[in-house]
Amino acid sequence: MQIGDIQLAPPFALAPMAGMTDTAFRRLVKRRGGCGLVVTEMVSSEGLVRGIDRTLEYAEYTEEERPVSIQIFGGNPATMTAAARIVEGLGADIVDVNMGCPVPKIAKHNAGCSLMREPSHAAAIIRSMSRAVRIPVTVKMRAGWDERDINAPALARMMEDAGAAAVAVHGRTAAQSYTGSSDWGLIDTVAAGVGIPVFGSGDCVTARQVVDRTTQTQVAGVLVGRGALRNPWIFQQSAALAAGRPAREATDADRGRFLLEYIDMLLREGLDEQQGFRHRATAAAARTRHARGRERWVINKLRALGSWYTKGLHGGSNLRTAINRAESIGELRDVIETFFLTPGVRGVAPSN
Repeated sequence: MQIGDIQLAPPFALAPMAGMTDTAFRRLVKRRGGCGLVVTEMVSSEGLVRGIDRTLEYAEYTEEERPVSIQIFGGNPATMTAAARIVEGLGADIVDVNMGCPVPKIAKHNAGCSLMREPSHAAAIIRSMSRAVRIPVTVKMRAGWDERDINAPALARMMEDAGAAAVAVHGRTAAQSYTGSSDWGLIDTVAAGVGIPVFGSGDCVTARQVVDRTTQTQVAGVLVGRGALRNPWIFQQSAALAAGRPAREATDADRGRFLLEYIDMLLREGLDEQQGFRHRATAAAARTRHARGRERWVINKLRALGSWYTKGLHGGSNLRTAINRAESIGELRDVIETFFLTPGVRGVAPSN
């Protein structure tokens, strides 16, 4: 799969998920293989243009993550264009426009999925951005606003005409949010109707589902979100299946080490100059978090990931409860080591 001059191999990408797909998580996923593209958590175009440190932190990445797309949101063409130039200046490979977020606080500001209700305005934004930068401009959208306004096929053609290099389509409407099922028949229709690459998204939580979507529809690639939170090895497994090889299942030890490494990376984030961040906003934000209680921030990050990571595991509810009860990094590590790395106690929640 190719977007502009950027070659994605394999054509599987980590979707942006607010509060979840930070740079540490993205790096850990990339290290396990099979992920052709990572997309940052969505970044406010207004915050980028104003140079707000917290916003710049969301746009942070390392060379290890390449190719990397920075996703921005907003509804003002001039601001979005200025933000695209900043993204290009940060060295990102791709700038992505969020037209799929259904969260009211985003959509009510003429951003996110609300842009799908104003196709001409959305096209003007993409046209202005595409003319202003040399890196590819891509679009993430949904099926439509609601069941009465399913316009992804028409909007995708408009985005292509406006200069978009690729689109990603989540097969639910904004009104559905994450209920119901992703309509892959609609996604296939979108892919058949444009000449640019199309990512499909929604309900791919196993490697087999990811591969089947690429072989049974006309999409060029698959964007995986919640499936990667449950199983960071899903890309590695998908790449193996796509190549005709058996997919290796992650062991208990693999899963435990992933969480322990994630804790260590979060604790070091922005404080170690060898991390190789593209700018210093992350270091400044990290120092602020350290002063305000960095340990608590890391614990909360693990609790958020744990709500997904434990799904489908034998004893997963016990692990989730134990993670949520942990009040220190030491307790958190003990919980993980006991559950995943101690022989004979798999599925038994450590007592606090």
